[in-house]
Amino acid sequence: MLTISVDPIAFTIGSLEIRWYGIMAAIAVAALLVIMLREAKRLGISRDIYGIFLWGVIGGVIGGRLAYVIYYWEHFMANPREILGFAGLAQMGMIIGIVVAALIYMGVTRMRFSTLLSIGDAFIAAALLALAMGRIGCTLNGCCYGQLSTFNFFPLAVIYTPRNTIAPEYWGVPLYPTQLYHVFWNLIVFGTIWGFRRRFKPEGSLLFFGFSIYAIGDLFLRFLRNDRGITLFWGLDIPQVVDFAILVIFLPWLIIKLRHPENNLWIQHVLAKLSRGKI
Repeated sequence: MLTISVDPIAFTIGSLEIRWYGIMAAIAVAALLVIMLREAKRLGISRDIYGIFLWGVIGGVIGGRLAYVIYYWEHFMANPREILGFAGLAQMGMIIGIVVAALIYMGVTRMRFSTLLSIGDAFIAAALLALAMGRIGCTLNGCCYGQLSTFNFFPLAVIYTPRNTIAPEYWGVPLYPTQLYHVFWNLIVFGTIWGFRRRFKPEGSLLFFGFSIYAIGDLFLRFLRNDRGITLFWGLDIPQVVDFAILVIFLPWLIIKLRHPENNLWIQHVLAKLSRGKI
């Protein structure tokens, strides 16, 4: 049995606690930028990378925090002073925040939608590796932990030592290592995207492909998580509904782009107008 006993707090500076979760998040952001720049160069994109990256980071933090607060609404209503902070970011909210920020940036800078899609292709492979790194932080932190496991061996169960990120009744008992499952799935998707990234045409195809296969694994893995919120329909909670929405939107769009790229002009036209507030 694998026991995770790492202290979530890496070190302290005075009264400031530096957690492994934050350290891994910082490493993930740095890796995201490095790989994104490399892919942008390969795709011949020479402008807007740093600007849209900054907007994406801001949008991801705001979206992730907002989604986390909504997800744990009752707790934050009872402790409103904790709303403003970074101790908790929802990954699905981060993804939505990044997408919204990118569309706003496109509208503000009057970027062509095709250019935004090309940047998205440079972004997606890097994003999956960054998400995997973030989940390593979740593993060390203890958040996003799994439900009680009926097994007593790894990789079907892990045990956590006491920590404030896990309810006391789940200390020292076998839990599904859902954080590690997310790590492995994100790495699988990253490897798949990286291996096929030169074969996807036209622009945006790799982005839609990456989002789609990521959402498939994320949707099913969340059934094993202990932090499932209110179910909306078909037994799906809010993040799973977002996964489902990604599949409903991006899979058909991917098929259209791959089979009939000339039919995407009207979609690009509508989205460009939406981003500029003209519809």
